[in-house]
Amino acid sequence: MSGKMGVSRSGCANVAVLLAIGAIWFAGSTQREKPVVGDRHQSKVAALENDAALKPNDAAKLNELAQAYLDARAPGMALAAIERAPEAIRAQPSVEHLYARALLDQGRSADALAAERRVLARCADPSADAPTCSTYLLASATRRADILEQLVQLGVEDAQAHPEASALAYHNATRQVSFAVP
Repeated sequence: MSGKMGVSRSGCANVAVLLAIGAIWFAGSTQREKPVVGDRHQSKVAALENDAALKPNDAAKLNELAQAYLDARAPGMALAAIERAPEAIRAQPSVEHLYARALLDQGRSADALAAERRVLARCADPSADAPTCSTYLLASATRRADILEQLVQLGVEDAQAHPEASALAYHNATRQVSFAVP
């Protein structure tokens, strides 16, 4: 009877060792990494990457690509695309505005504020080589700069990590004052 117990215990030990080896093998097996850009955006982003590569001096192509990355929740890719662009393209107010958005999405409020201030300064520059800024771009950059200013004053670097403080900054930047006329 004691001989059967010994075999049974060693059999259990063997099973336990085999299960441990199987668990280690399963945990260490190669798994597919999550794609940087989700399936829903992948074909659009691929086409825009191709267009931007073919026309590296086209600010509109870079804007489309950076916006697609932002839509796909890949702000790091938007930052990289803009930072690789030629200096003349990066200095365009529309590109700088998207750069500020990507910085904000990356949790870099102070850097985003500096970028929006560059947009506003460039739009206000009366020199002949200054590009014309649309009223939409000017209004959007002004509004975002106001919100970013509040975030920075509140000490919030990552707006997504601090939703309550972000809501307060948004409220402070967008509140309106009304007057009652007697």
